[in-house]
Amino acid sequence: MDSITQALLGASVQASLLGRWQGRKALLYGAMLGTLPDLDVVINYGDAVANMTYHRGFSHSLFVLSLVAVVLTWLARRIRPHPDYSAMRLFLTLWLVLITHVTLDAFTSYGTQLFWPLQTTPVAWSSVFIIDPLYSVPLLLGVLAGAILGLQGRTPRWPALALLLSSLYLGFTLAGKQMTENRVETALASMSIQPERTFITPTPFNSLLWRAIVVDGDDYYETLVSWFDNSPPQLVRLPRSAELANLLADSPQHSRLRWFSNGVLRYDEVNDQILVTDLRLGMTGFHPFRFALAERNGESWRLIPHVERLPAERGDLDRLKQIWQRIWQQHPGLPLAEWAADLDKR
Repeated sequence: MDSITQALLGASVQASLLGRWQGRKALLYGAMLGTLPDLDVVINYGDAVANMTYHRGFSHSLFVLSLVAVVLTWLARRIRPHPDYSAMRLFLTLWLVLITHVTLDAFTSYGTQLFWPLQTTPVAWSSVFIIDPLYSVPLLLGVLAGAILGLQGRTPRWPALALLLSSLYLGFTLAGKQMTENRVETALASMSIQPERTFITPTPFNSLLWRAIVVDGDDYYETLVSWFDNSPPQLVRLPRSAELANLLADSPQHSRLRWFSNGVLRYDEVNDQILVTDLRLGMTGFHPFRFALAERNGESWRLIPHVERLPAERGDLDRLKQIWQRIWQQHPGLPLAEWAADLDKR
């Protein structure tokens, strides 16, 4: 999730558990600690693919953060012990501030390496968009209430209530994903399609309209499903040009991307380059992670040794309005094929 939400989450957790003793300082301490795992963005791992796929790596590991919580607890008790709460309570607070950060990240589509250094596929429950006001606003209100009304000497009920509401909202998003999965599976069965994999994720800034990506060999399907739809989803078949992947067999960046995205990739030949797009992130036709991995060299192809991320547009207000209208009205559908074709032009 975005850094502001992570700071609000950390502040809410620490205020709920230590606010009665630390007062308003608990909000500050929790906000600072809650953003700690994301400091790995300052590390340059060598190229754009490495920076993408190593982000949310060691700094988001449950193993590493548990050790960090132990060290921070020991330091705090040694340097500035507090007589009114135990070391175990302090450890539990610090551990939860760190662990809730990475757990929330795992609810997004990006991919979080919770079990680093194990080389398991990054966890992406993909039920929350990376910025979701319905999740963040309760936390913001709880933090503001704690900052204004104070926490010391009383049960910090407002941050705790905010955590309860935001957690219930996460449950609602999981229900939305399950609803979408059921409807898409029914549609696929009616078309006798047995896909390689299906990836479901919310559309930007909401959890009412869902986007499903169905990988099927050289092609893929996209469809949108809303809680308010009253007819089956219409799957739009789109070219994936998976045969271009054969030209990238010796590319370590391509291998890393396939592992990181679980193969939800699209390939395009544009301006004598092979472009690889992570379809999971962004919105149809607007994907922030796109890379040129090879370029034409006469009659053959040459791998690009140092890969840069291509500039990405973020969409426009008109398309966001169309997405919002699609939540409530299934017909007419959005021009997904037209939007996806924009990738061939950039």
